[in-house]
Amino acid sequence: MAAAKIKKGDKVVVLSGKDKGKHGEVVKSMPKEGKVVVAGVNIAVRHRKPSQANPQGGLERSEAPMHVSKVALEDPKTGKPTRVRFEERDGKKVRVAVKSGELING
Repeated sequence: MAAAKIKKGDKVVVLSGKDKGKHGEVVKSMPKEGKVVVAGVNIAVRHRKPSQANPQGGLERSEAPMHVSKVALEDPKTGKPTRVRFEERDGKKVRVAVKSGELING
């Protein structure tokens, strides 16, 4: 399996869809499905009936998973979207931002 370009805790920029241009942090990464959950982005609203657990009922808002191809890593220097390159530095495989050459922590 290839190394993950986008991991949990990464700052990302949404490239397409209703939330295009929004910035957020990856809350959950699902590499097998090829999806990520980004905080505050792709909010899904569900209408819930009142139940014993939630006697009030009402609208339930939560972040829905989105495809990895819709997000790009945020460049640590500029804050703009960038692609990722893998390099070997002092014997370690690290992620590097293509645009600035900046090391991506993690």
